[in-house]
Order: sequence, then C-alpha cells, then structure tokens
Amino acid sequence: MKLWIRKVFVFLIALLTLGFYIPSIEQEAGVKEESEVLTSFETLGDSEAEAADRFGISEEKQALLLTSLAREQAMAKLGPRILKQVEDEFIEGILPGMEEVLSSLLIEAGSHETAHFQITDQPSSGYGERIFHVYDVRNEKDVARFHVRRDKRPLEGYWFNFHYHLSKDNFEKHHEIGEIYWSKNTPPKWMA
Repeated sequence: MKLWIRKVFVFLIALLTLGFYIPSIEQEAGVKEESEVLTSFETLGDSEAEAADRFGISEEKQALLLTSLAREQAMAKLGPRILKQVEDEFIEGILPGMEEVLSSLLIEAGSHETAHFQITDQPSSGYGERIFHVYDVRNEKDVARFHVRRDKRPLEGYWFNFHYHLSKDNFEKHHEIGEIYWSKNTPPKWMA
C-alpha cells in the first residue's frame, strides 16, 4: 500500500480516537518493510513464499501483515462519515471477530499455503458489499470473502451486517461476524 495512504490512515486513527491511540512508527515501519520486501521480490518473479523464506519473514509476521492489511481495508470501507458514528462498536465488536476468523483461516490453511495468500487492495465503494477478499496468488482464486451489507429493518432502521463467505462452501453460506446499528436515517455510501 502506498506510503501516503498509510500516513493518512495513522492520522485518521489518531484523530478519530482523540489521540488516545496512535499507531507506533515502529509498528507501521515493520509492516512497511515486510510489505516492501514481498512486493519487490514478487516483481522479480519470486513468490511470497520464496521471498519470505529467503528473508526470514516468519509465519507470525505474515499473519500479522495480512491482519494489518485487513484492518486497513475495513476502516477504509466504512469511510470517515460512517466510522465517526460507529467506531467504538466496530473496533470493540467487529474487528476482533474479523481478526479471529482471519487467524483461524490462516491456521487451518497451514504455513505453506498461507505464504501465498494476499488481500485485495480496494474495498468496493458506493453500495457494494466487499470489504476485502483473501485470495491465493498462485491461481488468483478467492479463499474467503469478507463483506458488509446494509439491512433496513421495519420500525428499527438501518443495520450494518458484517459477514464472510468461504470457498469450501462455494461462497453460498453467510458466516456471521456481527452487526452494528446505524439509525433510522439512510447511511451514506461506503467510503464517503
């Protein structure tokens, strides 16, 4: 991910949490270094697994990198207008659930497979459901799809339904992560 996007992300987190949480520079730098190593060797023809083996990037760091990218995509999906209103519920209820599901997927797949997993770059904007997809870079096939849907319930208002789909059931079943209530007013488009 581009450096300016990371800087904006760190700034937004600091701003939205009123300075109570500011991602450390070392944490951001560590993720950036690993990402740059993987990206630079992918362009030279090395797979992520080969690059990881060559430079000693552990399975834990690969999982941490994927989890960090997933968190960034989820925050970007909501956009500042929605995040401003639902941030506490999202950070306390939805993000830990997403991270837990992602971790269990990585553990289930095993270290050799996990080295080939990547997360899609851009969540869908407007009214699309996609937050991010986890896919295998070798065959460009999705392993899991993380989505958020707007539900309008009569007399209640709008809810955001966070869920995921898995390739092992042909992406047909909704696996629930959690829900957040918006209000009776129509929420803005994603990423607005």
